[in-house]
Amino acid sequence: MARKPNSNQIYQQVVGEINSGNLKPIYYLYGEEDFYLDQLLERFSKIIPPEQKDFNFDLLYGQEVTPAQTLSIARSFPMMAERRVLIIRNFLQLSKGGSEDGSPAGHINDFISYIEQPNPSTILVCFDTKKPAGNTNIGKALKKDKKVGFHEFERMADYLIPDWVIDWVRSHHSKEIEPAAAQLLSQFVGNNLQLLSTEIDKVCTFVDTSDTVSEADVKKIIGSYREFTAIELKEAIVKRNLEQSLYISEQMLQHTKSDTGELIRLVGFFNSVFVNIWQILRLSEKGFAKNQIQSELGIGSSWYFNKLWEDASSFRYSDMPGIFEALLDADRSIKGFSTLDSTSILFFLVKRIIG
Repeated sequence: MARKPNSNQIYQQVVGEINSGNLKPIYYLYGEEDFYLDQLLERFSKIIPPEQKDFNFDLLYGQEVTPAQTLSIARSFPMMAERRVLIIRNFLQLSKGGSEDGSPAGHINDFISYIEQPNPSTILVCFDTKKPAGNTNIGKALKKDKKVGFHEFERMADYLIPDWVIDWVRSHHSKEIEPAAAQLLSQFVGNNLQLLSTEIDKVCTFVDTSDTVSEADVKKIIGSYREFTAIELKEAIVKRNLEQSLYISEQMLQHTKSDTGELIRLVGFFNSVFVNIWQILRLSEKGFAKNQIQSELGIGSSWYFNKLWEDASSFRYSDMPGIFEALLDADRSIKGFSTLDSTSILFFLVKRIIG
């Protein structure tokens, strides 16, 4: 079975269609990853040249217009141009739009006939946070018709973020970033792609005269002036060095403005780390070879995968339930289900992971 493409791969596919001009007449783009939806809205908005936009570009909000009004625009022909672009945000709210002049408002299912026979000179792009219900007529039409680019943008998995950072730096700043620097950046910021792109902008501006972003550049610009990071704590834990792990833990809590905030970040980081390790061990148990596991997880960076593989080699598959239980207990303690202080919570977590 072919592996389901991730949101970055879908985004690159749609951008390729925009750049080549080989566009479908209708797109339905939805999902939780606002970053890609916003990026594509901007790209579709630029298809029509500025001097032609007044009469050939419309950005509408479903809650403000009716299906009838929207379809009227979609079926109209461009003025002194080859095509027009109609973008609808919050598409599924179309039926809620009122008709102030008393004209027929129509129903969202009226789009079915348009999907079957779209205006060849209109590019209709519909955005929403969710897909239409699969048991509705409009949902079936949008999903099954070959003339519709129907794409979901899910949150990117944590283990794919370092690869994403490398690709984004290369494609948007024409620079390279060291794999270790990409991992550090993803650990500092998390999987919020909007924040990540902003921090990448800062770092790449700082190293404007250099073709490569280093780990030292990331540490300096992202604001980590602490002696230790979560990655260094992870390295000590993987080596089963309890004394070093507890020392780093103590130092990290002493040099943070918020113990609770630091604990939340650390628990989230280690949950991501051990989900990756669990995936590798699980597939190893099934007899998958190393290169098969990398392919199955969809990790492009060999450097990053080799680090994960090295980390996973320090644990057994049977260790995983106890580690995830320790992480869950730590999360509950942070949220007030314990009388332990921050240092005790972290120390206890580290000891349980090391075993």
